[in-house]
Amino acid sequence: MQEKDFVTYEYKSVSFKAKDQTKAMDLYEAFGWEVTATSAEVTGGVTLSLRRDRKQKHKQELNKLERQAEETFSAINDLQRSKTRGASIFAYVFGIVAALIFGGGMCLTMLIENSIPALVGGIVLGLVGLALCGVNYVIYSKMAAKKTRDVLPAIDQTEEKLANILEQGNALLNTEFI
Repeated sequence: MQEKDFVTYEYKSVSFKAKDQTKAMDLYEAFGWEVTATSAEVTGGVTLSLRRDRKQKHKQELNKLERQAEETFSAINDLQRSKTRGASIFAYVFGIVAALIFGGGMCLTMLIENSIPALVGGIVLGLVGLALCGVNYVIYSKMAAKKTRDVLPAIDQTEEKLANILEQGNALLNTEFI
């Protein structure tokens, strides 16, 4: 009878956005995890099922580096979202105000009958609101581009930090000495 080498595994499931799937796979593979399955979520995310040998060498150091890598990965995603967050909030508020001005012009034109000044004022107010709605996207684009220029160096620096952590984890996996 042939003896088998019995290996016990620890298991883990993590969820990410679909666009981050390959980065997440690289992240966990650098710490000895093996992707056993991927499944799509209804919300547009992906769940990775992972396993790793329970008797992994340098397990404590790998877990510490893994937590640092997860925090750094999260920081990168936060920085990516911050590129458009402020510009989006401004665009929503500015768009609401512009729509209210446009609607005020329509109300002025339609509700006050037989008044030429109200008609002219309503048309002018409506055109101003319409122009503000059109300018909104230009302002949003410029604000987002400026924030992107400001945040890109921090993103690059954080991605470099993540790469270094992943290299340390991979080197630890390949080290024979405790």
